[in-house]
Amino acid sequence: MVRFLSSGTFMRFQRFPGAPFPRCTKQCLRSEMLWRESDLSLIDCLWSFLALCFLAAFCFHKTLARPQKEHEKSTLFTCFQDLIRYGKTKQALHRGDWLRVFDVPKRWFWHFYLVSFCWNVFLLVLYLNSTCRQQPLPSWLTGILDMLTGVVTTDIKVPQLSTVLVQLLLSIHSLRRLLECLFVSVFSDGVIHLVQYVFGLGYYIVLGLTVLCSDHGAKGTGSLMSQLDWIHVVGFIIYVGASLLQHRSMLLLARLRTGTSGKVETLAHRMPTGGWFELVSCPHYFAELLIYISFSLVFGGLSLTWWLVVLYVLFNQALAGQLCHELYVSKFHSYPKHRKVIIPFVF
Repeated sequence: MVRFLSSGTFMRFQRFPGAPFPRCTKQCLRSEMLWRESDLSLIDCLWSFLALCFLAAFCFHKTLARPQKEHEKSTLFTCFQDLIRYGKTKQALHRGDWLRVFDVPKRWFWHFYLVSFCWNVFLLVLYLNSTCRQQPLPSWLTGILDMLTGVVTTDIKVPQLSTVLVQLLLSIHSLRRLLECLFVSVFSDGVIHLVQYVFGLGYYIVLGLTVLCSDHGAKGTGSLMSQLDWIHVVGFIIYVGASLLQHRSMLLLARLRTGTSGKVETLAHRMPTGGWFELVSCPHYFAELLIYISFSLVFGGLSLTWWLVVLYVLFNQALAGQLCHELYVSKFHSYPKHRKVIIPFVF
């Protein structure tokens, strides 16, 4: 929503050229202009729709959780469960052979992060080339951004620190997850649905574009370092802490299947212990949510678009975490009752 803040601020000073500068911080002014903007762009509608879909899926699953036995023979129920489950949470699902045709290996998760890393580095190079070297973005990219934001921008802008940071941090996040999938995680024969696989690839493409959408139409001035604000630092600190938490959690999960030598000893699912697993069933999902919150803070904490992304990630991870938590509770009779799903002491 930076585009609305910038354009709105410009119009305000044009109307009152002689008025004194308001006695409030830049953050207050941005907040005021943000919440006055009521029109949603196409990218905002897209993330809102995805968030609502996963919220509905979560509520639907919780509603059917208790009378699940009554619906096990229902084709609609089975298809729904097949679409929301993956990996270990899908193994106990009774599916017909016609549904197994759409299975792809869960270990293909690394495809998502490879695409995300290459795509975001590519977009970052294009963005820096456009803003620093005064070279226009490719017409196909500006056309996509114009359509997603509803804002047509033809002038060359100075580089926005928030955009550069988020695109860079997203690239680093994707690279780390790629390396974890290839060299840390020990995948069993778990599967994901073909629809989930295609959705995952498209998700990371749209996510990279969302970063540029938040910048599209912005008219900030000054060098990158002159734009540095305290909220960038807060966002970066949360990003580093959440990344360490997620990496530590992935190491603990991998060690459930490896011995002291590091070689794989079993592919069975064991009860995770240690670290934040003592508080929640899926600390790596909680860390993922924190990482996206950190991105929103790097964008100033006032981007409606990125808070919608955070909302989507919350519902997405809540659903996946709930399925995983239910599996642990049903499989391990000694599973600690105090453990929450993904958010310590809350959910």
